[in-house]
Amino acid sequence: MIFCENQEEIDYYWTKLTENGGEPGPCGWLKDRYGVSWQVIPDRLDDMITDPDPAKAARVTQAFMAMGKFDIAALDKAYAGE
Repeated sequence: MIFCENQEEIDYYWTKLTENGGEPGPCGWLKDRYGVSWQVIPDRLDDMITDPDPAKAARVTQAFMAMGKFDIAALDKAYAGE
């Protein structure tokens, strides 16, 4: 797992690890060109999906299940109920 502070960091690792034959996957997962699997995730994702408010956690989980590369802005909107 690669925990990232912001979208720029997610984009950087996603790009570097999928170039030259790497493969993007679902829910932040990818394989690098050597076939090693990585999950590139926002460092605050765990706090969001373990929030005491089950509605917030469910919205975030539903949002990220539809993603390949994580989109922090979309996760923040789901968390806020927007």
